Amino acid sequence: MASSEELHKRRTAAVARGVGSVIASYVDHAGGGTLTDVDGREWIDFASGIAVTSVGNAAPRVVEAVQRQAERFTHTCFMVAPYESYIAVCETLNTLTPGDNEKRSALFNSGAEAVENAIKIARHATGRPAIITFDHAYHGRTNLTMALTAKNMPYKHRFGPFAGEIYRVPVSYPFRDGGLAGGQAAAHAVDLIEKQVGADNVAAIIIEPIQGEGGFIVPADGFLPTLVTWTRATGATFIADEIQTGFCRTGTWFASQHEGLVPDLITTAKGIAGGLPLAAVTGRADLMDAVHTGGLGGTYGGNPIACAAALATIQTMHELDLCAAARWIEATVLRRLHDLAVRHPEIGDVRGRGAMLAIEIVAPGTLTPDPATTAAVSAACHRAGLLTLTCGTYGNVLRFLPPLVIDESTLHRGLDILEAAITGR
Repeated sequence: MASSEELHKRRTAAVARGVGSVIASYVDHAGGGTLTDVDGREWIDFASGIAVTSVGNAAPRVVEAVQRQAERFTHTCFMVAPYESYIAVCETLNTLTPGDNEKRSALFNSGAEAVENAIKIARHATGRPAIITFDHAYHGRTNLTMALTAKNMPYKHRFGPFAGEIYRVPVSYPFRDGGLAGGQAAAHAVDLIEKQVGADNVAAIIIEPIQGEGGFIVPADGFLPTLVTWTRATGATFIADEIQTGFCRTGTWFASQHEGLVPDLITTAKGIAGGLPLAAVTGRADLMDAVHTGGLGGTYGGNPIACAAALATIQTMHELDLCAAARWIEATVLRRLHDLAVRHPEIGDVRGRGAMLAIEIVAPGTLTPDPATTAAVSAACHRAGLLTLTCGTYGNVLRFLPPLVIDESTLHRGLDILEAAITGR
């Protein structure tokens, strides 16, 4: 077997430089909260493939379902020769997502593709052009989703011009907006929308209930419900981008449920299929069915192997009660992070829900971002065998996304490495 060093040389010669990786070690096998590289080194996994492998990297039900489906057929294209598993995934999503209203779903390949299609549906159904997005938002890397995404480097830099009729307004960011009440923050955003865009022009508001790449920002209570109320009053569509927050990650099936929200449309991907590429738009039947036949689809969307994996993943989540597991992870990790924050004033904020948690690192006693210290802490974690990710508009947030099946011993070993990295830098 080739070593990581040998593989890295091959990668440099074969893979485009624009495709980055967090570590230079190459994985041989993974599962149960750890990765093992080709050199035999074990890594504790606080990344989960960016919130994808919530049920683990090789969950038994998922492996079995994939093998079974691959033996039957790998592809026909649902738009050409349909099959039951696509329907079953849609039925499951219609039941699982918030609200008891009649719903429809459509399946795609990636989160960005789901977002693009949600925008298409909202514009088609409302006959309006304008889309409202938020500061610190991340919605993908395609042309339209880059326009929705806030951060320039590395996601947007020199890739324009971008899609039009995209308007950005402030989000509730309690650590940086002085703890402004959620309703007040939403009122400010709505005022800008009405003055600068016009309510009658707005097809949709799209927002992550907890912002992901933007810094794991949890808006103040009342911010999201106020936006929903405004969309109901104006005929705009409320799109919840639950690509990172969905499927038990925040301690409920979907983060929208923490405040009782029922989005008009909800986009999902990442944790939906145990590591296989699958995404979806689920929403009100009248909106979803407004699009003409043939207006939605894609060659690989709802691939039968990915659908089989999704059904097995969701079954695993039910059987193992991974919502409860996420809440246990939250209680365990937050206790350790708050203790660290007391002893280390550079930790300006501890936040998140479920197994979607973060610390924001600043110059002590200020709101000044400290990306250098953040990068140094993350690098120290990597040297000690803990896989961590940074994020945030300012590059000063360490985020923690352990798989929901991680055991207590592995979780605490990872937190011990994190504590040593912060204390010993």
